[in-house]
Amino acid sequence: MTKGTLSLLFAGALVAQASIPANALTNEEIFNYRGADRQKVLEEGARKEGTVILYSAMIVNQALRPISEAFRKKYPYIDMKFWRGDDNQIIAKLVAEAQANNFAADVVEGSGASGALGGAKIPAPFYSAYSDIMPPEAVAKDRTWITTRYRYIATGYNTKLVKADEVPKTYDDLLDPKWKGKLAWAFNSNASGAMIVITSLRAAWGEQKAEEYLAKLAKQDVKPLALSNRAVADRMIEGEFLIGLGISAHHPIISAKKGAPADTVMFEPIPALNDSIQVIGKSKHPYAAMLLIDFMLSPEAQTLLQEAEYFPSNPNVQPADSLRKVVPKNNGLKPVVISSEMIHDDSAKSAALFEKLFKK
Repeated sequence: MTKGTLSLLFAGALVAQASIPANALTNEEIFNYRGADRQKVLEEGARKEGTVILYSAMIVNQALRPISEAFRKKYPYIDMKFWRGDDNQIIAKLVAEAQANNFAADVVEGSGASGALGGAKIPAPFYSAYSDIMPPEAVAKDRTWITTRYRYIATGYNTKLVKADEVPKTYDDLLDPKWKGKLAWAFNSNASGAMIVITSLRAAWGEQKAEEYLAKLAKQDVKPLALSNRAVADRMIEGEFLIGLGISAHHPIISAKKGAPADTVMFEPIPALNDSIQVIGKSKHPYAAMLLIDFMLSPEAQTLLQEAEYFPSNPNVQPADSLRKVVPKNNGLKPVVISSEMIHDDSAKSAALFEKLFKK
């Protein structure tokens, strides 16, 4: 082999080596990158990916669409797509993707998923530009989730069909015979309706007292609906029943502003849920995923949540004034914090009580 040939081969090797990105990172390294050039690194990687997919339990027109439009405006080279489902639907979809070892989702947001997915090792630990400003309880100890929004669970009622002086003020008031057959709740999600009411009563009162009360409530013929929390509130507004149990406290308030006959009453124990964001460990678009997570926690997106009448997690963005009445601390009430892990770990016990007392 001639000297010239050796020189050409050596030059070719250098070109090949130079073509390998000097900053090529694994998903784990991308998720946890904290360098001063973090934003630049993420943007450069996201430009090549061009896509990011979010699974979320947020309402489409109220929050998901405005957030996706704002994200696309900020990063026009990223096609953000979203799929909306209830928490149990999101979990089922992700588990199916895990079994097929082919994830479509890059980021997941909602309530109840953290506990269920954590055990399956689907999400991965990550660092966000906003990790350090969040209160300790808003960040998972293993860093697999960060709270995006809070949600308070309460009792809603139809203001046309329930007189002001008859509105229940306590759980015991729900046992009044006049409410028999006129109560309803969702039963197909661990993070709302029957399951969250049962879980919060068990957490606040203990097993014995909670079961004794629920046995009495079962005699009121509470109607179980295989619907979302929002849909239960809508059926209540339509007058199909008078009172909705275990619904999101802000839903009747939002509907009332549009002229619907609805309101919310808060009585203890008030379940407080933290809806959180996670990154899929096997994400196909890890750079764009981290840009999306940062954006979801940023004042810009959190203000969109505020305007959509959600309860922002970023401590620099306060809830809308219209929702002050359903923030427990503003009413001198102490919420029972129900973490995603607690929902997952306690779901079997709560489901067993539901089957025993309410399934017919």
